[in-house]
Amino acid sequence: MGPRRAGFRLLPVALLFAASLVAAAPAVAAEPAACTLPVPSDTKPGYTVADPDCELDGTPFGPLTAADGTPLSRTWTGIVDGAAYRIEVPLRWNGELAVWAHGYRGQGTTVYVDNPSLRAHYIARGFAWAASSYQTNGYDVGQGVRDSHAMISRFAAVTGKRARSVYMTGVSMGGHITAVAIEHFRGSFVGAMPLCGSIGDTELYDYFTDATVTAAALTGMPLTFPTDGDPPAEYDTRFKADVKAALPQLGSNFGVGTAPTFTDLGRTWGDAVERRSGGERPGFDSAFAYWNARPGLAPNNDVPFLFGVYPGMSGGTAGIAAGNIVDNRLTYYELDDRWLPTRQELRLNAHALRVARTATASADLSGIPRVNGDPRIPVLSLHTIGDLFVPLSMEQSYALRAALHGQSRNVAQRAVRAVGHCEFTPGELNRTFDDLVTWVRTGRKATGDAMLNPREVARPTFGCTYTAGTRPNFVAAACP
Repeated sequence: MGPRRAGFRLLPVALLFAASLVAAAPAVAAEPAACTLPVPSDTKPGYTVADPDCELDGTPFGPLTAADGTPLSRTWTGIVDGAAYRIEVPLRWNGELAVWAHGYRGQGTTVYVDNPSLRAHYIARGFAWAASSYQTNGYDVGQGVRDSHAMISRFAAVTGKRARSVYMTGVSMGGHITAVAIEHFRGSFVGAMPLCGSIGDTELYDYFTDATVTAAALTGMPLTFPTDGDPPAEYDTRFKADVKAALPQLGSNFGVGTAPTFTDLGRTWGDAVERRSGGERPGFDSAFAYWNARPGLAPNNDVPFLFGVYPGMSGGTAGIAAGNIVDNRLTYYELDDRWLPTRQELRLNAHALRVARTATASADLSGIPRVNGDPRIPVLSLHTIGDLFVPLSMEQSYALRAALHGQSRNVAQRAVRAVGHCEFTPGELNRTFDDLVTWVRTGRKATGDAMLNPREVARPTFGCTYTAGTRPNFVAAACP
């Protein structure tokens, strides 16, 4: 017989990339059950909520089992306040809970919950975990913070047990959620682990702008940035046509899945992007080729990736903020690390489009919530150094803010030698979580990389310490 639910049961559908319970229907431990259809959200008109008892491919969600089929855990699922949730508790529970925040899932109108990357490791270590679909998609960090924090009380309500300590963990946008949650809900968490996180809040959108602005300035591509609301319908068409016309100056074979061939001007553009994304570092050339081989995310998959994230196409609102959150008026674009600017660098800065913000990161959970860098609990983060979607510069922004708040003692950051977004091995993730737990329990700070030291970041061995194995598409001198 199937379990009773805190909400309706539904069937997962193909989706875009990447509180209190209902008293009449309390959640109980889940058993594998047939999937059911999506149901309308009771909080967000136009949204539907996917079945938390099923994976996206229709596989039922249930407890982890040993090799002989013996259950290792108990699971609970439900839908409450327009969000699906999953909870899993190992049979040998240590009394601790990890809340997992998922990443950005585009602008679709079906929300779904899935399992954390560290699910098996959590259970093996005796940790329970809880995750929410959130009530919305899009870059709605505030909703993610509220729904993730609500999992603490929901865990107690559905399991009948209270966790003695709670860790906040999240990936990509979930890293932003993690960084905001530990500041907004003081005392709720004992440690945090943002993975490949956009923990520089609106600075992520500044970086997206930098990538296109520098390409346009170098090639003479016409470029504007509407800041008075959503751009007119024809803006995207014109912008994409201008990008395609300028690409031959930068190279060939962009966005087709194979490494482009860059011209000298294209390599100069790479120099600018490298410095805006974290500074000179090993493997950048392979990362730049990797990201320029990729098309943009839908609906911008008809231009190369770095152009497809240009905030000007949304008026700089990120689809959630009240106005333009981008500002590059004081940005100086560098092409090398010398003290004196070159003529080409001076020309680049003279011709670069300048954009003024009309909105800022918010102090509350509206718009794009601000990350202060004031955690007051241990934070151990992990980031790939070739990520040009959510770049290494996010870690540097967070480290600087933490230093300004006198919180460097509570922040350790680790670099991994890979080009993909959140491209971590299980061993890298497990080690990071274990080291965070040890830090919390013993008070001895975990080790990390010197993200704010340009010489360390530029060393050929940067990232070697916390990288497990090698990736074939990360091209750099081998680690010792």
